[in-house]
Amino acid sequence: MSPRHFRRSVLAGLASLALVTTACTVDDGASTSAQGKPANANVPSWCGSKQISLGLADGFGDNNWRKVTTAEAKAEVAKCPNVTSFTYTDGQGNTQKAISDIQGLVAKGTQAIVVFPDAGQAVLPALRSAYKAGVVTVPYRVSPGGTPGQDYDAFVSTDFEQAGVLWGQWLVKALNGKGKVLNLGGPPANSQSLDEYKGMQSVLKDHPGIQFVGTTPYEVTNWDAAQTQRVITAALAKNPEIDAITTDFGAALASSFSAFTSAGRKIPAIATEDANQLACNWQQQKDAGSAFPLFTVSSQNAMSRLAIDVAVAKATGGVVPKDQVYPQTAFEDSISGQPHPVTCDKGLPSDAFVSSSLSKADQIAALK
Repeated sequence: MSPRHFRRSVLAGLASLALVTTACTVDDGASTSAQGKPANANVPSWCGSKQISLGLADGFGDNNWRKVTTAEAKAEVAKCPNVTSFTYTDGQGNTQKAISDIQGLVAKGTQAIVVFPDAGQAVLPALRSAYKAGVVTVPYRVSPGGTPGQDYDAFVSTDFEQAGVLWGQWLVKALNGKGKVLNLGGPPANSQSLDEYKGMQSVLKDHPGIQFVGTTPYEVTNWDAAQTQRVITAALAKNPEIDAITTDFGAALASSFSAFTSAGRKIPAIATEDANQLACNWQQQKDAGSAFPLFTVSSQNAMSRLAIDVAVAKATGGVVPKDQVYPQTAFEDSISGQPHPVTCDKGLPSDAFVSSSLSKADQIAALK
């Protein structure tokens, strides 16, 4: 399967991050490693007394969201001195490689594995095999199916339906209860996009004046900027009225704004996840007198930290976090300015995320 069928990834070069290399030995698949002292002298409660090796198995590694998200994970690993080695693998959008990567981590004796299961249930047998082999196995964000305690140790999730609820509530306000909405999602049948649509529908069912256009539950973009632009271009040609767009990858949508110019159409109201490029493009449009309503939820890059905490705690004998659901939160609203106004941070690259918990320096390093 093409790498474009999978979202948000990291490059192996992130292993060179200074924040990470002060934490542990890092094997990124390119035979690069470094060792030092833990970055945080105050060892957190989830870091137990047993020394372990840890792996992060990504389904794909090639865009800004995953680069920042994996940098967050590595920064979290740096807090626990008992994680004595860390290995990152990149499935490169190939389901068989993603499965092989998980199997390879088990074969080399890795004691805990955090998995971003981009391929969903296709990787469940590999997760189950790792778990049965005694490896602490924690998938996160995208559901692989299966059951915690039977197929893997824990699933660190987020309520994507709640993100859809937040979008739906804002659409009612932004459209005054009437308009046409184009909904964009990731790969076919992925749980995130389906849950977001379900959340929107739970709100919009009471507002029949707001209707979806195009393919429902969503137009497939594979979370890829080029594919997103193709989808937008086709949608503009087919639909004379698009009053709002919802999407779970704001950075990819921002890359498609030229399609509106080419079609002679104004950018409609947008509800999505935050992205610095999107905020800066909004600011440019506002300065030019063409501002559009914009609402974002947090891009949740720091969710990987919770997955690390759970896996390390279970493997080292630390205190396992009780709440294993990462919260969905509103981030920007151009209408109310709450909880934040739309924020273009010119001190960050365009592909950065203002909502990330990384310092500016570390996020810049992650995105190089």
